[in-house]
Amino acid sequence: MRGPGARRGPAARRALPPPPPLLPLLLLLPLLGAPRGLGAGPGPGAPAELRVRVRLPDGQVTEESLQADSHADSIGLELRTPDGTLVSFVADFRKDVKIFRALILGELEKGQSQFQALCFVTRLNHNELIPSEAMAKLRQKNPRAVRQAEEVRGLERLYMDMAVNFSQGALLSPHLQNVCAEAAEAIYTRQEDVRYWLERGVDSSVFQALPRISEAVLPRCGQAGERGQPCACRYGLSLAWYPCMLKYCHSRERPAPFKCGIRSCQKSYSFHFHVAQRQLCLWDEDP
Repeated sequence: MRGPGARRGPAARRALPPPPPLLPLLLLLPLLGAPRGLGAGPGPGAPAELRVRVRLPDGQVTEESLQADSHADSIGLELRTPDGTLVSFVADFRKDVKIFRALILGELEKGQSQFQALCFVTRLNHNELIPSEAMAKLRQKNPRAVRQAEEVRGLERLYMDMAVNFSQGALLSPHLQNVCAEAAEAIYTRQEDVRYWLERGVDSSVFQALPRISEAVLPRCGQAGERGQPCACRYGLSLAWYPCMLKYCHSRERPAPFKCGIRSCQKSYSFHFHVAQRQLCLWDEDP
């Protein structure tokens, strides 16, 4: 397995196409008691998709796509940031795996590739998101609404000291090879999550140790000298809006609590990881 790094995509990907116009998408109203097939695609368990307008942490508005596959017990999210980066997120409830992917447009004048792809894989705790079945039943109402998260969860810093072997990635999650295809040489995870997955029977061939990323061992890429020098890189991304919790209501007619809505959250992540050369981390040039 080669060390993690950038991959050059086909020329058609030199500039990722702009997102479609922000449609008058609707305020999500979760009709959690709706019939199973309603809005869930052509057959039982088929993936359901919603497109919503969301406000990013910097105040700008973008379109976000939410997918839910109750048959595979997974949830997906995708959005494009103002700088053109395509951020994707997949939660695999069956395997307790979260996958983050970023497709970052390269700056050719700095000698970068046409784009750079990164994947980060961490353990999923099931209370972080609503279940896939509930997500698949979300419905739309109120055209032109711009959604802003009700709760802003704290920044999470993650130190990624292991790499994932792309060719064996399906042993960790069946979604990994599809989501991380463009980042086959740059898939990162953490020792503490690896230990959990190994205890659940995932084969050790899936993982590979990386050099330590403490600043005592490696300089920060923003402070490294030569562009060919190994360094500790950091990359930040945010999930601007996602359903993180179910709401329950009470009524005189229904004495038992019943599902009546969702709570939405926003969460940011800062990933720290080793790169073989500073050239692969030119966005991290701040001191």
